[in-house]
Amino acid sequence: MSHKYGQSSQWAHINETNLALAETPDLSRFKSSRVNYKLALWNPEVNGRRYLKTLIHNLGLQLSPENWERLLRIRNRQLGEPIAVTLKGEPICLDYLQAVLELDFMARSVKLDGARILEIGAGYGRSCHAILSNHDVAEYHIIDLENCLRLSREYLRAVLDGEQFEKIRFLGIDEVEDLTGGEPFDLCVNIDSFAEMPADTVRNYLSLIDGVATRFYTKNPVGKYLDPDLDGHYEGQAVVQQALESGLLREIIDVHDSEAVRAQSERFVEVYQPGDDWRLVADGWGTPWSYYWQALYTKS
Repeated sequence: MSHKYGQSSQWAHINETNLALAETPDLSRFKSSRVNYKLALWNPEVNGRRYLKTLIHNLGLQLSPENWERLLRIRNRQLGEPIAVTLKGEPICLDYLQAVLELDFMARSVKLDGARILEIGAGYGRSCHAILSNHDVAEYHIIDLENCLRLSREYLRAVLDGEQFEKIRFLGIDEVEDLTGGEPFDLCVNIDSFAEMPADTVRNYLSLIDGVATRFYTKNPVGKYLDPDLDGHYEGQAVVQQALESGLLREIIDVHDSEAVRAQSERFVEVYQPGDDWRLVADGWGTPWSYYWQALYTKS
């Protein structure tokens, strides 16, 4: 006969596996082991998607009403089947949550309606999509490597209407110098790519920004990390070394130490200032990643 307060078959299995403990349990690392993965946490090694969806859900619930409206104005966000959750009946993914938060930061200091914008390294084009969906910009220029240009061109053609798409100019790296000497850009944007370029390339782009733009927004890591527990260095040591050697901020820090990140943020705002005639308007943590910072500069 089963016990009045007996365990379920599920917990019988758990007690025979994850909680099969010695008479005196070893407490040294049990909170990051299979023991605690059945008591308090889901195993992060096999529950990455669960944790990502939790992050998206929690971040989405914190959007201000203004940023929620910004998000809703971005149509066709589901193209490409992103990992998403549903909030207030809307599918929400992390890419566009970040895009509206970045847009919110920029819009506080820059008049985007009627602006000429230059983005360096647009990825598949989410920032361009978010900005053009919320503001009637005059022009939007994208500089990128050829493979990324091919992707962003097709993606933006699919998600924007014809009038919006016609405002975009796609430039390869061999065409960058064509921008000098023309009408200045009201804003230059770089999100999450300066940290992946050779240091000299970043300096060249900062010099370009100094010459062709009046405001500059960037969001990038404040430094590097060397913690195999985060991703297992699954792409191999050669790829890890390539990442450590790129960008201007190559100091290795504990990226989940808030004080270490804040201290390194001082270097961030210093190295990304495009020139002597520029001043910092605003800076702060680059939500949601612990070691990302964002800053906006204006030219005097």
